[in-house]
This record gives sequence, structure tokens and C-alpha cells, in this order.
Amino acid sequence: MADLPAAPARIPLGRSGLEVAPLGWGMWRLAGADVAAARARVDAALDAGCTLFDTADVYGLGTEGGFGAAEALLGRVLSQAPSLRRRMVLATKAGIEPGVPYNSTAGYLVGACEASLRRLGVEQVDLLQVHRPDLLAHPEQVAMAFERLYRDGKIRAAGVSNYTVAQIRALLRCLTMPLASLQPEFSPLVLEPLTDGILDLALECGIAVLAWSPLAQGRLAGAGAGGDARVARVIAALDAIAARAGVARSAVAYAWVMAHPARPVPLVGAQSPAHIREAAAARGVRLSRPEWYQVLEASRGERMP
Repeated sequence: MADLPAAPARIPLGRSGLEVAPLGWGMWRLAGADVAAARARVDAALDAGCTLFDTADVYGLGTEGGFGAAEALLGRVLSQAPSLRRRMVLATKAGIEPGVPYNSTAGYLVGACEASLRRLGVEQVDLLQVHRPDLLAHPEQVAMAFERLYRDGKIRAAGVSNYTVAQIRALLRCLTMPLASLQPEFSPLVLEPLTDGILDLALECGIAVLAWSPLAQGRLAGAGAGGDARVARVIAALDAIAARAGVARSAVAYAWVMAHPARPVPLVGAQSPAHIREAAAARGVRLSRPEWYQVLEASRGERMP
């Protein structure tokens, strides 16, 4: 039974000249004032082989720290250990304005990025992404913001998150710099990128894919399916592979995402250092073609045509 090709050790971040490891760490649940605990999570992510560190200005909204809290906490970690910055490809997102809810005008995106730099305590981020599409912003506005920030040395690359294929194509027509990344939700339970053209577009245009919520917001990490028959089928399929490979189920879920030819980079959302380190095993999991399709069929609830 032939295994699918292993993920490469480094994945190009589009045509930006940057490269990342095949696993990244997402900080949407990074919050609080405990710098030591945050540092332990950062260290665990680095130990797991993650190089892409993905945050956003809105992370922290609804917590005691509020808007910007995750960036500010990471900034305190970096201020205490500046050498960590050199080991990461630092990414953040902008474009969500509480109460609006979306604002991708050029002026807002530039100002939001500059505020992120202050919270992070850095002069430049490696990747800035628009968090969610603003239906009222012309793509020229987004392009203007990206190109100004790039020209001013405040970002090294630009990307988008949760955009449709049509929205990406419209932006590409306005950009004079390459688009480095797309960030869709993608997991064994969220299959739309396989059929809505996102992964195909990434392959066509040479754009990196960053997959958020690869464990389907934790539904694939828990002890049970909670009565959901579809989740139960997918868990059973993942568990069969995990037993064969001798790894945790979560590692198989990450490996399933990584196996697509577009080479999506799963963004590990775990906040426990032990669970973050557990993700490293995904890089050693080699799924066979039948196994990959068995997980897909379990999620679809039917055989492939």
C-alpha cells in the first residue's frame, strides 16, 4: 500500500521568499497576563517544529484583556526573550473592527498593522493577512494598504483569510506584489476548500495555504463525538490510522490536511504545551491513498462517485 508523499521540511510562503515548517501555531486563544505560561506555549510550539506563528489584532476580544490582548501578550514574551523572534515567521491579521464589523479600507488596514507592530514590540511582521473580506471595500484599497506597508518595510508579505476564489482573483488583479497566503478553515470535518476552488487556486497561483481550525474547533480532539454521527465516523476513521501509526488522533488529523498537494499548513490551536508538542508527530505520519479517502468518505457520509 503506497504512502502519500511526506510533507517537505520547508514550504514556500508563496513567492515571498519566506519559507515555513509544515506545521504552524495559532494564537486565537492566547490570553491572560501570565507571561511565563505564554512563554511555555511558545517554547512548546518551537519544540514541535512550528515556525509560523499566527495571531491577529482581534484575538483577545471578549476576554479581560480585550482587543489586541493576544498580540500584547506575545509582545511581552518577545520583549523578555528577543532571540525568539529570529526563530519564527511572525504573522498577524487585521480588518475586523469591533462593532462595524469589517473594514478593509487602505487607511484602516495601515493603521491596524501599525497598532499591531506596537503591541508586538517589533518593527516588522513577516506576514499580514486581511482577516475577513470587507464587502464594501474595493480590492484596490486592500492592494494599496499591502503595497504601502511593504514599501515602508512594515510587512514582508501579504495574504488573505476566509476569502472566496472570486475575491482573491479580484485582489490579484490589483496587486503588483505577490499574494503569499490564503487562510481557509480546512479539516476532515470542513471540506469546502476541496471543492470550492480555494486549494486549486493556491496550486494554480503558487500561493501558500494556512489551514485554520484543523481539528474542527476541537471536535476531533475530544474523547467522543457527543452524539454527532458524522463526527463519530470521522473519529473512527482517524483512530484506525492513529492505532496503525502509533500516534494521537490529532496528529493524524493534521497529517490528513497536510497530505493535499497544495501542502496546507495546519495551524495548531492547542494551548497546552503537552498538546502543542503532540502535534509534532504529524510530520512522521504517512497516510496511504486509501486511508486519506476513507477519512473523506467518513466525513461525506457516502462513497466517492
